[in-house]
Amino acid sequence: MLNPQLNKHGELQHLLSIEGLPKSIVNHILDTASSFVGISDREVKKVPLMRGKSVFNLFFENSTRTRTTFEIASKRLSADVINLNIQASSASKGESLLDTIDNLSAMHADMFVVRHAQSGAPYLIAKHLIDTKQSHVHVVNAGDGRHAHPTQGLLDMYTIRHYKKDFTNLTVAIVGDILHSRVARSDIHALTTLGVPEVRAIGPHTLLPGGLEQMGVRVFTNMDEGLKGVDVIIMLRLQNERMSGALLPSAQEYFKSYGLTPERLALAKPDAIVMHPGPMNRGVEIDSAVADGPQAVILPQVTFGIAVRMAVMSIVAGTQG
Repeated sequence: MLNPQLNKHGELQHLLSIEGLPKSIVNHILDTASSFVGISDREVKKVPLMRGKSVFNLFFENSTRTRTTFEIASKRLSADVINLNIQASSASKGESLLDTIDNLSAMHADMFVVRHAQSGAPYLIAKHLIDTKQSHVHVVNAGDGRHAHPTQGLLDMYTIRHYKKDFTNLTVAIVGDILHSRVARSDIHALTTLGVPEVRAIGPHTLLPGGLEQMGVRVFTNMDEGLKGVDVIIMLRLQNERMSGALLPSAQEYFKSYGLTPERLALAKPDAIVMHPGPMNRGVEIDSAVADGPQAVILPQVTFGIAVRMAVMSIVAGTQG
């Protein structure tokens, strides 16, 4: 089956998921992001790669951080950015998702950055654009349901590469609410694609999805066991808004078993880095002493995120290699 993310020449035309992306494309995105990191330090923080292009941010689900970094990335590429308040727009009046896309395409949109509570919504939009002969319009998935958050996965890979250089000798632990986490899925696909020999998932049984072993992941329900000797720890937020039913006794109990404390961090390698996609729940999944400590690279992740999203948009738009 053809990968809907790639055109007939094997080039990236939409970014919908890291799953199925060739390693060469993942590395190309990371390499391109490297060239954009320094732009933040310039007096004029812009390059002309997407001048005259229109980027529509379609956030059917709230996310201030992701939307803001996409907006900054678009502006640094010199694109025109349109942020749509979907809650107060046609979607609330009963207009279908694809009708909304057609109307915006008629306004000469060049790219849709889509965040949606339903898994697969960005795929549906991309397929519709291809079926209606609008392949000049590109889709970037900014998070869909429990499925994928590819730009977060890519910025996590950029962060790991920045601090650890080589993926092929690392042990990486992903900790917490993996069941509801699109970030975890994107990270697992990216880590295995880039050749990380050991990926671990750590969490309570109720927050671990089935099928992790088939993805090449070692599963631990004991936090202390799972953290022994790891190089990278990716902490996940408890996704209370996506939980149905009581999957945990309490936040306090969760922290007691799965919170990252200085004592638990000491079980990892001495130079281990701590990551978090944000926003953090201090005292629930991570202790403030760790979040603000020397091994945390949580704020650099945010900075790298702008460069990675610039790389994705410029490559997808065909303005960068």
